[in-house]
Amino acid sequence: QVQLVESGGGLVQPGGSLRLSCAASGFTLNSVNIGWFRQAPGKEREGVACISSGDTRTRYADSVKGRFTISGDNAKNAVYLQMNSLKPEDTAVYYCAAKHRNSYYDTRCVDYGMDYWGKGTLVTVSL
Repeated sequence: QVQLVESGGGLVQPGGSLRLSCAASGFTLNSVNIGWFRQAPGKEREGVACISSGDTRTRYADSVKGRFTISGDNAKNAVYLQMNSLKPEDTAVYYCAAKHRNSYYDTRCVDYGMDYWGKGTLVTVSL
C-alpha cells in the first residue's frame, strides 16, 4: 500500500546540516513527482523542493536555493533532502509528498495537488 515515511529530523544549531529521508512504498519514484514541504508554527505550508525522479528536473523555493539539495535513490525507493547552512527560519515540520505524473512533462509539485503525504518530521534550528 502507498506510504511515505520521513525521518532524519532533529535539533541542530544554526549553520548546521541535516539530511532528511523519505521512504516510499506502494509506488516507484519514476512514477511520481515527489518533494518536500514544510510548515512552521503559525505559518502556511510551503513547498521546499521537488524532483521528477530520474532526471535533473528539480525545483527549489528561493529561500533554500544553494543550501538544500533534493535527490532520489531509485534502488532504495527513497528521496532525500540535504539541508546545509540551516537557519532558525528553517524550523518547521517537514513533509514528504508525492503526486502521480500525468506524463513525462508533468512537473507539477504543489501542496494542494499532491496525492500522498507522510506524517512529517520536525526540524528545529536553534542554539
